[in-house]
Amino acid sequence: MKLLHTSDWHLGMTVRGGVNYEDDQKFFINEICKIAKEENVDGIMIAGDIFDKSIASSEAIKLYDDTVTRICADMNIPVFIIAGNHDGAERISQCNELLKKSGLYIAGSLTEKPQVVNKGDVDIYLLPWISTDKVRAVYPDKKDEISSMEDAYRVVLDKYRESFKDGHKNILVAHAYIVDGQTSESDMAAIVGQATMVGSDVFEGFDYVALGHLHGPQKINDKIRYSGTPMPYSFGKEEKQEKSVVIIDTESLEQKVIPLELLHKRCTLKGTYRELMDADHDKDILDAYVRLEVTDSYVGPDLMAAFMEKYGNLVEAKGKDYDKADASITMTLEDLEKATTDPEIVFKQYFKDMIGGEVDDHYTELFKEALDEYEKGVIEE
Repeated sequence: MKLLHTSDWHLGMTVRGGVNYEDDQKFFINEICKIAKEENVDGIMIAGDIFDKSIASSEAIKLYDDTVTRICADMNIPVFIIAGNHDGAERISQCNELLKKSGLYIAGSLTEKPQVVNKGDVDIYLLPWISTDKVRAVYPDKKDEISSMEDAYRVVLDKYRESFKDGHKNILVAHAYIVDGQTSESDMAAIVGQATMVGSDVFEGFDYVALGHLHGPQKINDKIRYSGTPMPYSFGKEEKQEKSVVIIDTESLEQKVIPLELLHKRCTLKGTYRELMDADHDKDILDAYVRLEVTDSYVGPDLMAAFMEKYGNLVEAKGKDYDKADASITMTLEDLEKATTDPEIVFKQYFKDMIGGEVDDHYTELFKEALDEYEKGVIEE
């Protein structure tokens, strides 16, 4: 059978700058469905973080509901989902037994008995995001053996390996941080939680390990792979990554990486104010999610508004500090909106960038007085 491996959709994500990714997420879902049909896959594995927050927005829930209905009911393709660290484990697995009848298999929380779906001679093991405390609670007889996340994975996967059947291929869907896995700027949960890293050897014995958690597509070894996010969620490394899904043929164990088209690219552009405004970019750059690094000017509301005229999906712009040659200050679309509705918030952030500390009541009052004088002058004019 052929299985499609994807992960880390982060439905409902919005980012600094006020960008909502719903249109992009609908686009990559269409791309994944198109690939699933063209490749004639027998199942889709989503290796965690289908949502961006444990309590997902109504829009994200609707998109999820529409998507799994489309795949399971309309396309008649089973979907195998595990909860990642961003997902609400209990919420995502509600009505799990009932949904199995429709071809939707969800593992929200770790259970003592392995959560495995049998498809002929292929067994698909679903291992949701775990913690050491969770594993100690589920396997109390092993709690003294668990002092690290690696210990926890080993305890759980030893139980899984005990249920292997002769002649069957064993596929594991998991959400984990492998030692030496390459992170991106949007992998903040992984970067902060480095104590959760595990060695790749804990997955020994599985024929293919479909991983989620790290956002860059990467092959750990011949049997372990991260599919990565279906779209870039940060600047830096993700700008250069080719987003993709993986097709695994369980008979031959051949892995086929298929690139995904993007609704919007993501890129960082650097130059003087004039260079950035006069640059003759292709449409895909002008329409991209853009971060600007302005080398000769302070970026305030006026420059931000000017840049937005040229770069329709500008997310943020970093400009020079007035007084410090080696310092820079970043403004986002969110900051620009606040400047028109609550300039005091922007002043406090600017003070923090310039001085390196929180503004006190004295300076806040001086700012308010200056703002009042400015507004009176505007009205009199």
